[in-house]
Amino acid sequence: QVRLVESGGGLVQAGGSLRLSCAVSGRAFSAYAMGWFRQAPGKERDLVAAITWNGDNTYYADFVKGRFTISRDNAKNTVYLEMNSLKPEDTAVYYCNVGDRPYTKYGRSDYWGQGTQVTVSS
Repeated sequence: QVRLVESGGGLVQAGGSLRLSCAVSGRAFSAYAMGWFRQAPGKERDLVAAITWNGDNTYYADFVKGRFTISRDNAKNTVYLEMNSLKPEDTAVYYCNVGDRPYTKYGRSDYWGQGTQVTVSS
């Protein structure tokens, strides 16, 4: 059974940076991509960035494009989200997800991490 463990969240000032990590473990299964989602209080959980399992394609939501970078380290079974030029509106709980289909066409899977809080002050 796949397990996802997120880390790296915290409190930063506007303009600062954070790197989130998602460690993946468990039995092998058919996977297409991994993604980062975020959810602010009272709002839906939105796709932030995604990367295919083999790392040949990436996707970024318009509101983070040019500021965030998703990557993966196969040797460590870890996916990262480098967040730069953070804004107060980036404040949310960030979740890691692993899916067997493209997120933009079929949505997210049921495999989630516990989430990590990111708070950006002005």
